[in-house]
Parts: sequence; C-alpha cells; structure tokens
Amino acid sequence: MSAKKIPMRMCTGCREMKQKNSLIRIVKTPEGEIKLDTTGRLNGRGAYLCKSPECLKKAQKSGALSRAFGCEVPDSVFSAIESELDGGQ
Repeated sequence: MSAKKIPMRMCTGCREMKQKNSLIRIVKTPEGEIKLDTTGRLNGRGAYLCKSPECLKKAQKSGALSRAFGCEVPDSVFSAIESELDGGQ
C-alpha cells in the first residue's frame, strides 16, 4: 500500500509551500464574514498562514489576506490570529 498523500498549502505571509496541518486557516464565509478556522472545515474561501508571528506581520503589512479575500480584513481577525499564535506555542 502506498503512503498517504499529504496536502500542501501556501502561506500568504512567506509564500512557502507547507503541510496543511502545520498552518492556520483563515476563512471568508459565504456571508462575507472573515474568521479564524481552527477546525479547517468551515465553508468558504480559505487562506493559510504559518504559525509564526513573522509571517503574520508580513501578511498584514503586504495586505496579502485582503488580496486573497478581495475585501478588507478587520483588525479583530489579526488579533484573533495573534492570540492563537500565543496560545499555540
């Protein structure tokens, strides 16, 4: 039996391909709400970030998440990601 394929996703901060389970998913729901997806199963458009504060700062400074979702990302989302990073390490 062959080994199971591991899904890869690109971090919007550093633009590196990494394993999906090592990244944080942010999702824009069909209703237009942007929130942190801790389960990885919410419906909507997803974007991924590394679990490092540097990647979060890069994505925030460059506007990568806003570009990925096609709308402005509120500061509350960035603070939720920051608190997830603090608690996750």
